[in-house]
Amino acid sequence: MYRLIYFDQVIADVQEAKIWYKEQKEGLEVEFAFAIEKAIQQVLKMPSAYSIRYKNIRIAHPKIFPYNIHFYIDEPNKSIVFTAIVHNKRDSQFVMKRV
Repeated sequence: MYRLIYFDQVIADVQEAKIWYKEQKEGLEVEFAFAIEKAIQQVLKMPSAYSIRYKNIRIAHPKIFPYNIHFYIDEPNKSIVFTAIVHNKRDSQFVMKRV
């Protein structure tokens, strides 16, 4: 199994989304966090199942929420590096600048 690594901005991405979802409905932020965690676990199990979208970045999606989970495989270090977790309507140039 691969080791999980993530950019510092990923924490901010998730926290920002959780705050927004909590404002919409109490408890929705917990559902969001669970959906993201479940999607990340799927990526860790089979990262190559996701095709490369730009540069070396692949994108996974949680089943319920409209978010993109950007990551790349660091095969020499047996790691999956998460670069962004952002709403799918967010400008892709913003995310591409992180890598």
